[in-house]
Amino acid sequence: MRHLKYSLAFIAAWAVGTASVQAQHAVWANKIVDVSSQKAEGKEAFSPEKVLGEPDALPLGQISNEAWIPKKEGSAEYIEVKFGRSLIARQVTVIENFNPGSVIKIELIDTRGGKHQVYENRNPGPIPEAFRTLTVTFAPSNYRTIGVGVTMNTKAVNGVNQIDAIGIADVAELMVKQEFKQDPKAVGIDSSMVSLGPKVNSKYVDTHPVISPDGRTLFFARQDHPQNTGGSNDAQDVWYSTLTKTTGDKKIWSEAKNISSPINTTGPNGLASVSSDGNVALLINVYNPDGTLNPKGASLTKRTKTGWTKPEKIDIEDFYNDDNEHVDYYLGTSGKVLLMAVDRKDGQGEQDIYVSFLKADGKSWTRPLNVGPTINTKKAEFAPFLAADGKTLYFASEGRGGYGKSDIFYSKRLDNSWTNWSTPRNMGPSINSSDFDGYFTLSAAGDEAFLVSSRNGIDGSRDIFSIGLTPQFKPEAVTLVRGKVLDAATQKPISSVIHYENLLTGEELGVTETNPVDGSYTIVLPSGVQYGYRAEARDYLSESANLDVTDREKYSEVTQDLFLVPFAVGQKIKLNNIFFAQSKYYLRENSYPELQRLIKILKAYPTVEIKLEGHTDNQGDPALNLKLSLDRVNEVRKYLISKGINGSRITAQGYGDTQPIASNEQEESRKLNRRVEFTVTKK
Repeated sequence: MRHLKYSLAFIAAWAVGTASVQAQHAVWANKIVDVSSQKAEGKEAFSPEKVLGEPDALPLGQISNEAWIPKKEGSAEYIEVKFGRSLIARQVTVIENFNPGSVIKIELIDTRGGKHQVYENRNPGPIPEAFRTLTVTFAPSNYRTIGVGVTMNTKAVNGVNQIDAIGIADVAELMVKQEFKQDPKAVGIDSSMVSLGPKVNSKYVDTHPVISPDGRTLFFARQDHPQNTGGSNDAQDVWYSTLTKTTGDKKIWSEAKNISSPINTTGPNGLASVSSDGNVALLINVYNPDGTLNPKGASLTKRTKTGWTKPEKIDIEDFYNDDNEHVDYYLGTSGKVLLMAVDRKDGQGEQDIYVSFLKADGKSWTRPLNVGPTINTKKAEFAPFLAADGKTLYFASEGRGGYGKSDIFYSKRLDNSWTNWSTPRNMGPSINSSDFDGYFTLSAAGDEAFLVSSRNGIDGSRDIFSIGLTPQFKPEAVTLVRGKVLDAATQKPISSVIHYENLLTGEELGVTETNPVDGSYTIVLPSGVQYGYRAEARDYLSESANLDVTDREKYSEVTQDLFLVPFAVGQKIKLNNIFFAQSKYYLRENSYPELQRLIKILKAYPTVEIKLEGHTDNQGDPALNLKLSLDRVNEVRKYLISKGINGSRITAQGYGDTQPIASNEQEESRKLNRRVEFTVTKK
């Protein structure tokens, strides 16, 4: 059911119906790297793109538009695919949905481009089955698999040969059930719906819950309440409640409060989403100077020491919405992705889901991009919610059939084009019904969801409920990092901007701001990446931190304070994100983002001179440690010079193990002594 003021349905859980292992252990191809021949291109039937994503070529044993067909009949037809994240693989699966038997070789491709053959068939030919799940298992190796190459002798099997999907997993349990039947428990909850109680719910309509990523603050809309800004004639205000206590499985919420001005006015107000740190809120409508609301757009408000700022219009290039009554927005936890459900001329029909990206200026957004026909239909798609993993999309659709007028679906983003998605799956009867159930919101932990239901509400009204989720139906794992940004000299909090990036590629993945009251920050980091993150503020130099969550499979929380060093002569800054091979001096590739920032500083301040200082722990020969520390800082100096920095501005000295900053007794503290620093010697 769509809401005339605004709708923001969030979803509780997800599942891969064909997978019998938990989703975090298996990945399906999301990019075509190379192909020998193709019967069609792009997203057309039989094209190589049809190999991407989960198996979906049904019915099995018949030629399907949803699977790849090589154009030629040859002895060495091949396809190479890439995955969204790397795994230490223990199995590879190739889905031959029609006329199997032609696969002669399967190779794993590691993150350095090396190829490792794990399957060979010297006698290809027809087999009795009409389709086959070709699964190869093997012992884990010391490399991480990022791609797979499949070679086929299609001459040996007469007729059309099709491949539907290619996947890898880091467990030996079979990835795919042979018959591809949907698991009857494809969507499930491990507890019944629980009302949040009279402190949150009222006899009035309580709707549109938005939970902060840390799960501690619940925002929602309350309709026609006497304490709304405009009284009982005020259609809708934003209210909030905070988590005060958790006892076992029971959570106690504070008495809900009206969030008040400037977010609430006498018009219909709604909060669409909140940033990872809870300091930025996305609001429906544009707030005019005279206090009225313009439905043709959205606004952002930021938390200050004294409350929330006056909402400011979001500048979206070429924004318009031909539907005067319906609009949805959702701001991703990275702060760089904005989803919206609007009716535009390039859409499939009625409301479609679009995505817009934050521009380099950090203020305006790109022209809305339609996420494509895999998600959108000729009828309305709305209420988009992107899970904290940045990949799992939940949305409502009126164009796909189901249990009611509109049902909730989920889909996985397969690449960075934002138009390539897995086939949407209905969340099933546990979530969708003929009654009103909707507006799901999910915290970063992914273990609890909140929804609105007309079942068992106070005085028959719509109320907010929570449900627990079974582990296998959660989005991919994320890590929530929180801490404070402090002046390294005074230990006092500093207002700053937090940036986090992929250390392997240098790509900035997200940006947020510290809490203006206490200097705290919160960021959410999806698994599968080694991250670097840092704070930035005027007249300070950053000391970066890093966190490797490449293999993290469960939700976790990390506390990490960040330090800013005054930009002044004599100040020492640790380069925490410079990495070397063990006992070697050559730089690893994930060091380059940190070094590029240092180069940027040196070019912006051409009179600045620095002294690079290298340190080791106390393991091994002290003389060798001294040499290693000097070799390492000389390697850093060499890199800086190669990028245009005059060598006369950089001196280097190695100290070996003579200046520890932590105990050398345990590895956890000993690693802090292995470091590169620089001191500002002239400004």
